Amino acid sequence: MVAKGIGKPLLFSSVPLIVIIVLYLSLGMSVSLYFISIFIVPILFTIYFFRDPKRKSNKGIISPADGKVHSLDKSRNDIEIFMNVWDVHVNRAPWRGKIKAVKYFKGRHLPAFCDVKEKNERRILLLDTDHGEIKIWQISGVVGRRIVPYVGKGDTVEKGEKIGMIRYGSKVKLEFSHDIDFFVEEGQRVKAGETTLGVWNVKKTPGQEGD
Repeated sequence: MVAKGIGKPLLFSSVPLIVIIVLYLSLGMSVSLYFISIFIVPILFTIYFFRDPKRKSNKGIISPADGKVHSLDKSRNDIEIFMNVWDVHVNRAPWRGKIKAVKYFKGRHLPAFCDVKEKNERRILLLDTDHGEIKIWQISGVVGRRIVPYVGKGDTVEKGEKIGMIRYGSKVKLEFSHDIDFFVEEGQRVKAGETTLGVWNVKKTPGQEGD
């Protein structure tokens, strides 16, 4: 499967190849397969980047993104996951709930592995759940310059449902309004929609843990 929004990037990556073929044919020249292969690489990379593999949700709070746990603050109940250019960039809801608010901020495109959540282009979703609110930050990076939304204010999402993607490298941050017992550590690699980040601390959080 490929992610939504591949149309324009795939078209742009195909333009050089189309131009070369048209130019050579109009001049009556033959084109070597080796020369053509150079212009096929961007097309193959675009298809690879927009891959969208199926995922089966596990129990607990699941990762919203593929990548590496860049920062984990158990005292503040927040976690940051850095996605490099080779990771799957489709983001998923960490828990079921209703999107209460969506805020978009224009910003810079500094390296996402730095503390840039207040500087870079970002989209913030406020997810209202049965355990309180989760603030989901989609933060662009140096190469990632386009946050593509799949959902909006008022939408109800299920755990593991696709909520958007960030093109070409970025970071996703989760902030929880109630205490979480985290199962992951900094530096650990996680998968969107599959890896369990932790569970709700039911002793301090109203409701039940659930799935």
